[in-house]
Amino acid sequence: MTKLRVLMFGLVSAAMLAWAVPAMAHPARAAGTTVKVTAGKPSEFHFTLSAMSVKHGAVTFTVTNKGALGHDFKICSSAKGGLHLSCAGSATPLIAPGKTATLKVTFKTAGTYEYLCVVPGHAAAGMKGDIKVT
Repeated sequence: MTKLRVLMFGLVSAAMLAWAVPAMAHPARAAGTTVKVTAGKPSEFHFTLSAMSVKHGAVTFTVTNKGALGHDFKICSSAKGGLHLSCAGSATPLIAPGKTATLKVTFKTAGTYEYLCVVPGHAAAGMKGDIKVT
């Protein structure tokens, strides 16, 4: 009876390990994608993104302002792309120089989504771009 218990314990442990290891190997998949965004560098009216393409689903944008002026970061809700100067969508609050903010967006469909700074004049000065969602 003891050998049977040891064998059963081993089989149950192996099954649990086989289920748990893949989940631990890909923690980012469960939590979504994170894109690091730098505002105000290499020039004041510029964004630099760590990825220009993401998979649809939950994406967290971590925005750090390395410029000398306040900036925000907005993702347009339409997958039309374009580089307009305004749009409907989600945005961070105004981010002071040296500070960081996060923006969580769920992309439900593939397409090209515009991002921009909506502080007056900043997008017109070049603080905008497109991110591809697959």
